[in-house]
Amino acid sequence: MTARAWLANHDRCRELASPDIFNFVISVFLVIGILVSYLPQHFKIIARRSSRGLSPMFVLLGTVSGTASIANILTLPESTTDMACCKEIGRFPCAAALLGIAQIGVQWSCFFFIMLLFLIFFPRNPKPDQVDEQDANLPTWKEAVLVLAVSLAFFTVALLGSIIFVYAVPSHVRSWANFLGLLATGLAAIQYVPQIMMTWKLQETGSLSVPMMCIQTPGSFVFAASLAVRLGPGGWSAWGLFIFTGCLQGCLLAMSLWFIWRDRKAAKAADEHGASRSDEQTPLLHNDTID
Repeated sequence: MTARAWLANHDRCRELASPDIFNFVISVFLVIGILVSYLPQHFKIIARRSSRGLSPMFVLLGTVSGTASIANILTLPESTTDMACCKEIGRFPCAAALLGIAQIGVQWSCFFFIMLLFLIFFPRNPKPDQVDEQDANLPTWKEAVLVLAVSLAFFTVALLGSIIFVYAVPSHVRSWANFLGLLATGLAAIQYVPQIMMTWKLQETGSLSVPMMCIQTPGSFVFAASLAVRLGPGGWSAWGLFIFTGCLQGCLLAMSLWFIWRDRKAAKAADEHGASRSDEQTPLLHNDTID
C-alpha cells in the first residue's frame, strides 16, 4: 500500500469513527423497512400455498441480480476500506459504517427466500385434463427447478470470482465490482419485463404482493439516496441499481392496482345486478305463495 493510499484510508477511518446519528437512524430504518417490505410477499405465497402469478424469469433475474449486487458492494474498494476500519474504530462506528452492506444483504436474503418459496409452493397439476386453457401456458415445474439451479450456480461463480479478485488480483477489483454492479443493474432492468408480461397475461396479480410493491417503490429511491451519500459517486454501480428498480417496479405496481380496481368494480356491478334481479323476482314469488 502506498503512503497516499494509507493516508486516504486513515482519513476515512477517522471520518467513520464519528458517525452521524441522523444518518445512522435513517440507515437502521431502511434495513428494517427492507425486511418489512418483503414480509407481505412471503406471507402471501405461504397463505395461498401457491406461487402462481410469479414469473420464473422474474424470480431468477431478481435472485441473480441480488447476488451480483451483494458481491458488488462487498468488493468495492470503498466498502473494503470501511470493513478494514473496524479494526481501528469502536463497535458502534463499525456497525454504522457497515449498514450500507447490511441493507443490500438483507434485501438479497429476502429475495432469495422468495425464490425458495416460489419453488416450494410452485403449483403442480397432476392430471392434464385438470389444466384449463390459461394454466396450460403457465411455467412448468422443470422451469422452477432450473431457476434454483442457475441461482446457485451464479452464487458460486460470484463467490469464487470475488475471492480471486480481492486476494489474487486486487489491482482489478474495482473493475470486477463495477462489472457486477452493471450486471446487477442490467438484470434488475430486465427482471420486471417477464413479470409485467406474466401479470398482463393473467390479468391479475396472483401471488404477487401489491403491499410489497407499495412499500418498495418509493423505498427504492430512498435506498438509492442513502447508498449514494454513503459511497459517493464512486459507488454509482451500487446505488444506480435501485433507481432502475424503483422506476420499473412502479410500472408493475400501477398495472396491478388497475387490475384490482377493475376486478372490484366488476364484482360490485355483478352484486348490484344480482340484487336488482332478486328485488324484481321477490314480489312475484310472494304473490305465487299467496295464491
